[in-house]
Amino acid sequence: HSFSKTEKGLTLGGFLLKDQKKLEANSDGDVVLHAIFNAISQAIGERSLGFYADSLCGKQGVKDSKKYIEIIIEKMKSTGYEIGNIGLMIECKTPKIDTISSKIKKSLSEILKTEPRKIGITATSGEELTSFGMGAGIQCFAIVSLIEMKQK
Repeated sequence: HSFSKTEKGLTLGGFLLKDQKKLEANSDGDVVLHAIFNAISQAIGERSLGFYADSLCGKQGVKDSKKYIEIIIEKMKSTGYEIGNIGLMIECKTPKIDTISSKIKKSLSEILKTEPRKIGITATSGEELTSFGMGAGIQCFAIVSLIEMKQK
């Protein structure tokens, strides 16, 4: 997503940075939760975020990406899996991710109901070779490992 020219209130992994530029999107633009959604969806053979979000956002007005992630977490659990770990790679010039990564992890662990130690976050500016590294926006890539839930 690219940054808004006027609006503030950047959300990353459910963590709100009030003074940072907001990302342009139909939803809250939380690229971290969007990437996690797609990673989990791929792992269980489901559809991409847009398939679900278009209806929720466009028709029902749901903008909070935490609501979207609930859908794929429920589908993941119904297939008998839980999160083993998540790896995130965020590319942007601002904000500096390393300074806020512990806050993003804490937020994600609450949203995903998993331990912070199971969430890895790395960041790069991409040496300013892409529009993200030059400060035009943020992109996030996610990978997830799922493990079979123990029978109770």
